[in-house]
Amino acid sequence: MSDLRPRQFRSNAAGIAPAGHYSHAVAAGGFVFVSGQLPVPPGGVADATLPMREQTTIALRNLASALAAAGAQWTDVVKVTAWLASEDDWDDFDAAYAQFSGEHRPARAAVPVGRLYDGLRLEIEAVAYVGGRGA
Repeated sequence: MSDLRPRQFRSNAAGIAPAGHYSHAVAAGGFVFVSGQLPVPPGGVADATLPMREQTTIALRNLASALAAAGAQWTDVVKVTAWLASEDDWDDFDAAYAQFSGEHRPARAAVPVGRLYDGLRLEIEAVAYVGGRGA
C-alpha cells in the first residue's frame, strides 16, 4: 500500500525555496495544492514596474515549476485562483493567462483585492489532480 500522508514540496523544480514558512506545493489524496505564486523571476528580484502581462507570465511559470516539483503539470490543474491588484488589470491578466493555458481551461476565480506584496500586480495559486500517478 502506498503512503497516503501529505507530501510537502518545499522547493520548486528550479530548486528555489519559498521566502516564508510554507511549501511551494503539497500533494495529498491525488491532488497537488500550489501556494500563491508571485511574479518574481528565478533570480529573486521583484519588479513591480513590469507590465501586467509579463507579471502574469512570470507568476504562471513559477506555478508550473511548483507543479513540476510535485510531479504534476499545467494540464493537471483543475482550479486556479488569482488575486489582482486592480480590476483594471483584468484584460491583460486574461490575455497572458489564455496564451499560457492554450486549450486547457481549468475552473478559475480572479479577484481584485488592492495592494499586494511589494507592489506586485498579482498572486496566483492552483489545485491540480493527478489521481494515482505522480505526487
